[in-house]
Amino acid sequence: MMTRRRFLHDAALGSAAALVPFQQPRAYKMGLQLFTMRAAMSKDAAGTLKRVASLGYEEVETYGFDPQGMGYYGMPAKAFAQLLRDNNLTTPTGHYDLNKFVTTSEDDLKRYMDRCIEGAHVLGQAYVTWPYVDPDSRTLEGFRTIAHRLNLIGQQAKAAKLLVAYHHHDFEFVDHNGQIGYDIVTKQTDPALVKLQMDLYWIARASPISAVEWFKRQPGRFVMWHVKDMHKVSRDYTELGNGTVDFAAIFPHAKLAGLQHYFVEQGGNFASDPFRSITDSAEYMKRNPIRR
Repeated sequence: MMTRRRFLHDAALGSAAALVPFQQPRAYKMGLQLFTMRAAMSKDAAGTLKRVASLGYEEVETYGFDPQGMGYYGMPAKAFAQLLRDNNLTTPTGHYDLNKFVTTSEDDLKRYMDRCIEGAHVLGQAYVTWPYVDPDSRTLEGFRTIAHRLNLIGQQAKAAKLLVAYHHHDFEFVDHNGQIGYDIVTKQTDPALVKLQMDLYWIARASPISAVEWFKRQPGRFVMWHVKDMHKVSRDYTELGNGTVDFAAIFPHAKLAGLQHYFVEQGGNFASDPFRSITDSAEYMKRNPIRR
């Protein structure tokens, strides 16, 4: 029975709720993999980063590292870190040449990793990402070695308050008598030490299952994405929104994936030039943000 007291109580709650504005879930910061701008970065890193920031990008992922000089893009790590700050950019991760240490001694890998950790600390990065597998190591035994070494450097990174991530391409999904390399990497590495960076283009082009199915298999582990589109005819790279990758089916599952950062990337096949391409892709992400 509705009493006068209950009516006034419910009415008061309704009025209070009406005063609280609806809050849209927060969008992730828009990031860019600097490999997209490799030619421009090699000529004018300062000018390139200024233009990147002006387009609305807030984060960048580095690629390439000079372990002897502990430098990035031809400058010491501290100078590059200042350049990022000058443009209000942060870098949560970088691609480091860890793939060169599959067949070397573990001591060589550890020494290189020590330098990567030093550089990552200077830049404020949280992840050191393994970006590639050389052709000679794309065997099942090669992927088992990679998984072991990822665990090894994962422990090393943890001691330095960092994490390791693994970035795939298409060759992880090649069938080897019923087995694929990506299963070895994901199943034989410690999820607490080794996270995963998913490339949405390569998943769409090469994986036997969808991005969302991978999220279900390894929930919370895909902490980073490369957001790339696939040309409708050539199946090469293209600007976001021009291709066939179904981002609308993937973006709502960011929480399941464990997403923390994403990076727009286009390795080539630019409509006119890289700046035009990252401008168009930035506009697409502003219209279609990934929300937390």
